[in-house]
Amino acid sequence: MGDTLQTTLHELSDIQRRAVQWDHGPLLVLAGPGSGKTRVLTCRVAQLLDQSRDRRFRVLALTFTNKAAHEMSSRVTKLVPGLDERADIHTFHSFCAQVLRQHGAHLGIRPDFAIFSRKSDRQAVLEDAIRREQQHLGHEFYRILPMIDTLKARMIGPEEVENRDHYSKELAQVYRLYENELRRANALDFSSLILEAYKLFNYPVMARHYQTIYRYWMVDEFQDTNDAQYKLIRRMAGENFDQIFAVADDDQTIYEWNGANVRRIRSLVEDFNCEVVQLPTNFRCPPRIVEAANRLLVYNVRRDQSKHPALPARPGNSTGIQQVQLRVFRTDADEAAGISHEIANLDDTERAQTLVLARTRALLEALHDAFNAEHISATLLMRRDDFVSPQLRWLVACLKQINRPLDRLNLTALVETFSDFTSESIDFEYLLARAQTKDLHYLSVWLDTVRQCARLSPFEELIEPIAALATGGLNPTSAINQVLQCFKENGPSEDLKDDLSAWRRLSGEIRTAVGPVPLDRFLQELELRSKKPVADPGAVRLSTIHGAKGLEFDTVYLIGLAEEVLPSWHSVRKGSDSAAIEEERRGCFVAITRTKKRLVLSRASRYRTWPKEPSRFLAEMGFTEAPSATVPGRGSPS
Repeated sequence: MGDTLQTTLHELSDIQRRAVQWDHGPLLVLAGPGSGKTRVLTCRVAQLLDQSRDRRFRVLALTFTNKAAHEMSSRVTKLVPGLDERADIHTFHSFCAQVLRQHGAHLGIRPDFAIFSRKSDRQAVLEDAIRREQQHLGHEFYRILPMIDTLKARMIGPEEVENRDHYSKELAQVYRLYENELRRANALDFSSLILEAYKLFNYPVMARHYQTIYRYWMVDEFQDTNDAQYKLIRRMAGENFDQIFAVADDDQTIYEWNGANVRRIRSLVEDFNCEVVQLPTNFRCPPRIVEAANRLLVYNVRRDQSKHPALPARPGNSTGIQQVQLRVFRTDADEAAGISHEIANLDDTERAQTLVLARTRALLEALHDAFNAEHISATLLMRRDDFVSPQLRWLVACLKQINRPLDRLNLTALVETFSDFTSESIDFEYLLARAQTKDLHYLSVWLDTVRQCARLSPFEELIEPIAALATGGLNPTSAINQVLQCFKENGPSEDLKDDLSAWRRLSGEIRTAVGPVPLDRFLQELELRSKKPVADPGAVRLSTIHGAKGLEFDTVYLIGLAEEVLPSWHSVRKGSDSAAIEEERRGCFVAITRTKKRLVLSRASRYRTWPKEPSRFLAEMGFTEAPSATVPGRGSPS
């Protein structure tokens, strides 16, 4: 055993070490915030690899974000260098994409399939499907895609819709047309990745193959699994496979709108006959915040009543920092101004370790504007499915066109984005007609056409690397680097600077995760990842509560703690005992437990001019509003 792994195992608590060294079949680890669950999971992967140095099996770990997968991979590499190649750590969607690359031919899916994750692309596919068949729909397009997504989340394909009386024949017909159009384009949408992999595992030989390759399975953040992801695991495991190690916390189930279910953990325990180990110690939060979190969760009757309350590992307030502070303002505008002014008075180091959370993006955007007014750097931590600048969207469209020469949908994006930053319009129908007449690929015709435009001479340095890549004169890395260098040298806009930053991060992540890959694989990996730029190291971070999982900061501000804001208006309308209110309460729990040192809770008496009562969660946590909790001056108290 290497020194790093041995030292890390020695540093674990007894209960953490028990989970890492578990060797008696399926295990569920109930791990609350700050309990060291990532360390436990990665140590288990590392120890399994270390104890089987002469074996060939692999270890599979599934999680929900590329950031989490990257962090887990990095930790395993440090613990057992040289053995980490036997650990496959993926998001659910990237794992299914890998399965389909290797075995999708059994379903008629070629390995170089495209992935359509953006709504605009999928909308265009649906419209093409309808147009091709000259169908006339009674439903609007915007209603059909969500219905198809819901069906896929339940693992229901077009053929099954046709055989179920409670679905309309029209929906079944359109669903089939949409799937046929995707297949014609050798493309899958995001939901199809799991559905098609699920179909593959219907073949027992395929399930046995993966059970043999991956002798041990880990599932991170199991409480976030939706029905489709859980059905995938069940089908892969079959009747006999039981080496499943899941880490979960039902108190952090905050994605029920996306199919998560607070009771799914119980299903796992019953379906796999799991033993349960609890990690109750919170190593992250100050004792006052751990106490508040425990008090809050008592009001959720649907949680597992056998769970132990969290225990603070840290001593009482030895730092002199007031662990919890309250702020009350007259209006939401006063709240944004007051909080931004308070954070503006922090030094650079403190601001870099400050996170602001809210229930809604609207509250964060108002606060972001207030930070701009204070000339304070702030970053909204939001997933971004596409690049913002036309230059980067054009580059991606060029790469896709090279990979899929007859993709008319992508050609539209290529032509439009190029026009956006060059102001040169090229007739799309003319390109199509010329390609058909001369039997040429679309990109070749487009390149010939733009070369004839006299006004485009300044952009030749962008066009020629793409032409060389298309003809094999340059490899993808060289061609892309030449294009990116041109962008850098021509006074990039702020959007382009952000996109270039995101591209550097994405390229590095993909190289680390999968190494050098052909163009089709690179495009698949690119489509599965957020295009958000790299945050300024000194910036204040702003995030919705739903985007805050996995984050931890010295200081956390939770704003908008008013009835019908947090908890939301919709949940309040469903009643105090509703599942919706319980999910909102879990969201508040997740928010406050991001804190390492100081928590600031904030509310206003009016939001969008409507009077609001204090959030019930304040009282449930044991926080009262004394005069000392208000903020004088800017954003004065109500």
